[in-house]
Amino acid sequence: MITLKQFMDICDYRITEASDYGWQCFGPNAYCFDSWNGDQKGHTVSIVFDNKDQTVYQVTAYDYARDRAYRMINPDFKADFDAECKDRDVLDHAWELDDGTPVKYVDLDVEEDFIEKARAIVNDIDYDTRVQVPIDFTDEELLQYMTMAHRLDITFNEFVEEALRSAIEHHKLDL
Repeated sequence: MITLKQFMDICDYRITEASDYGWQCFGPNAYCFDSWNGDQKGHTVSIVFDNKDQTVYQVTAYDYARDRAYRMINPDFKADFDAECKDRDVLDHAWELDDGTPVKYVDLDVEEDFIEKARAIVNDIDYDTRVQVPIDFTDEELLQYMTMAHRLDITFNEFVEEALRSAIEHHKLDL
């Protein structure tokens, strides 16, 4: 999970709002910082953290110009967050467009992915909307897959992306 320091760096230490976090899922010391640029077509980045021990529970980045919302939830507290969402009957989207279309959250698992996207959103520059996925290989598997990618004359990343796309398509067919 990213740190409070990393978050502050993303928003250039510009906090526009701070408050107790209104839900119970993160405990009694949960506090929230928001950094909004003041533009309805701009951005907001937010962090929920423990104001006693600095544990970060959740970070979000809202890109109003592109109608995208990204978040990371600390995996140690995800089940509690999901349970409270269910108890409160809260839909899992960030906001609705004028026509009622929901802008759904994109949940991220890789710190660097969130940091890259949040920085780009704050600086209003284009960014890669693909989601980074952590993958662990043994040394033997890594060598085997790199060799296969070489034989196909593609990069290792392209090879992994194609394998993931194929697995997703197979999964869709099984449903």
